[in-house]
Amino acid sequence: MSKTIKIAIVEDHEEFRSKLTELLGEATELNLVGTFKDGPAALKGIPQVKPDVVVMDIQLPGVDGVECVRELKAAMPATNFLMLTAYEDSDRLFESLKAGAGGYLLKRTSSVRLLQAIQELHAGGSPMTPQIARRVVQFFSGPAKSSPSGMEDLTAGQKKFLEELAQGYSYKEIADHLGITVHGVRNYIRKIYEKLHVHSKVEAINKYLGR
Repeated sequence: MSKTIKIAIVEDHEEFRSKLTELLGEATELNLVGTFKDGPAALKGIPQVKPDVVVMDIQLPGVDGVECVRELKAAMPATNFLMLTAYEDSDRLFESLKAGAGGYLLKRTSSVRLLQAIQELHAGGSPMTPQIARRVVQFFSGPAKSSPSGMEDLTAGQKKFLEELAQGYSYKEIADHLGITVHGVRNYIRKIYEKLHVHSKVEAINKYLGR
């Protein structure tokens, strides 16, 4: 690659983050512009350093990698996101691809393959394992699915949020149960309203209960 690729790392595991920092920092074709240890730090810092590629862990404290990608991709559509994970959880990884990630690798992937994947992603490719590639093909080649309710698009956490809302719990009580902040509650509400195409708590609950 004649052009230097600006790259950022988002990884909460200190030892693995150090290894990535050393590997990517020494690569001649890469320019490491930032490392971040959690979701909130990434959401704040990545728009400032403007990387071409972000190597993103899926499991992050505060805000997980999928939500980070969703928010950052909306604000920085030209930036590419490569997900890294310790386990091959097809559903979670496919969710990250739908959020805007361009590919993913397992953390045990060799250093050579990781560097290749970064260049491949930056060049317009989509590095991923055959299992996820197959699921992507099936998703787009299968029969068109109507989604009138939007319920199919809700995450498990969002469904849990609605379930407790329907049971009469307050936002504060739900936040305590789910271990999220007030900011997290606002994110849940906004995302749920968007997915269900509603504009109020009553509409959301009624749609969830099938009324």
